[in-house]
Amino acid sequence: MATDTVSATPRQLVLNHEDRSLEGRFLWAVSLTALVLVAEVVGGLWTHSLALLSDAAHVLMDVVALGLSYVALRLAARDPSDRHSYGLHRAEVLAAVINGGTLLVIAAGIFVEAARRLQEPEPVKSLEMLLIATAGLVVNLVVMLVLRGHNHAHGPGEADLNVRSAWLHVLGDTLSSIGVIAAGLIMWRTGWTLLDPLMSIAIGAVLLLGSGRLLKSGVHILMEGVPEGLTLAEVGRAMAAVPGVQDVHDLHVWSLCPGSIALSAHVTVEGADWEQTTEVQARLKVILRDRFHIEHTTVQLEGTPCSQGVVACVGEESHC
Repeated sequence: MATDTVSATPRQLVLNHEDRSLEGRFLWAVSLTALVLVAEVVGGLWTHSLALLSDAAHVLMDVVALGLSYVALRLAARDPSDRHSYGLHRAEVLAAVINGGTLLVIAAGIFVEAARRLQEPEPVKSLEMLLIATAGLVVNLVVMLVLRGHNHAHGPGEADLNVRSAWLHVLGDTLSSIGVIAAGLIMWRTGWTLLDPLMSIAIGAVLLLGSGRLLKSGVHILMEGVPEGLTLAEVGRAMAAVPGVQDVHDLHVWSLCPGSIALSAHVTVEGADWEQTTEVQARLKVILRDRFHIEHTTVQLEGTPCSQGVVACVGEESHC
């Protein structure tokens, strides 16, 4: 068996530096978001606005989401150990799944309360609600700027789910604030209080959509599914096309975490000459790294059957 071990590259060192910078950004984001939470809870109770309280519930989850994301970043930065040979990178995926689940629960709660408000409308202090929502929008925009530039793709079809989940929370809350402001303006001018629960339903729908996508991506990684943008057939064909390769079988491709893809496979090569098989191994490594961005590879090279009917494993003492 030949196992490819990859040391830290300059790009990885840059990413580690960016992660340390991102930790500080998350702390700023948590502090600012907590201020919005306090303001919207007090303001929602004062103005009797369900839309504002719905937004406050989302902000509460923003605080939780950003906190989880920060903890996940710290865990993912730890070196591999005897107990976790790949490190703790999947803590980021786990945080994303938890965040997606909380968004789902919040959306359900908003729908229930909005239905009650539609049946039993309550008076709303629309002007005060408008002012509080505007202040919340300003802070949300600041938080989005703080996290800007880290919601980017690391591999084919993937993004950092941890940062993406936190960013989605803040984006959803920003959209919610815009909706609350619009509702406040209309209610202030027309007195139509039913718009408050209707806007809450719209906020809940946004949360529901975002949580569904987040949970789908996170669970797919935790279930060791093939990374988005890749297919086993495509990878297998590319490996089989390498000169000297007769067959590729027992092929497995999965994500350790977003942007970190692993592969294991058995490859049958022509003959059992060590120099030839070393060249095949090098070509496979280049194809997998450059074309599919797969760095973690475990490839077992197998020789063709000998005249005695024995399959020789390629190695330093390969023989029939």
